[in-house]
Amino acid sequence: MSVAKALTVRQATTKDVDAMLEIVNEYAQQGLMLPRTKLSFLEHLQSFVVAHDGDNVVGVAGLHILWEDLAEIRSLAISEKAKGMGVGKHLVLHLVEECRNLGIKRVLALTYQKEFFEKCGFWVVAKETLPQKTWKDCINCSKLPMCDEIAMIFETK
Repeated sequence: MSVAKALTVRQATTKDVDAMLEIVNEYAQQGLMLPRTKLSFLEHLQSFVVAHDGDNVVGVAGLHILWEDLAEIRSLAISEKAKGMGVGKHLVLHLVEECRNLGIKRVLALTYQKEFFEKCGFWVVAKETLPQKTWKDCINCSKLPMCDEIAMIFETK
């Protein structure tokens, strides 16, 4: 059975944190996202969901509310064994639906995965059009001030 068929997306729990760390920090070591600490995940656990294949956590994503009409998908990462099986799209669509339920009209992604987010219905926007508070985590990034991430938006309507 493929991962996508058995896949469930649910609220992250403390039991998921070690797997979340492993998945996210593998990408951070490649310079593709900011690293996370165990404390960071625990402090913000309520804003994270995980994709679970019945046995293991195979993906993670966080939703950070920036303003009454804007939220950001953060730390979206898929385990190597689950790549290409629709896990990322399940996580994104779950968080977009959460935004709809909260009345948030726009969802932001800062990413290197332009094609993936386009397939999820996002489009590129100029970074300069985003509120200043969007960049508060950038102070911890080694790529500041030469950020090469792409800003993308989805409208929940």
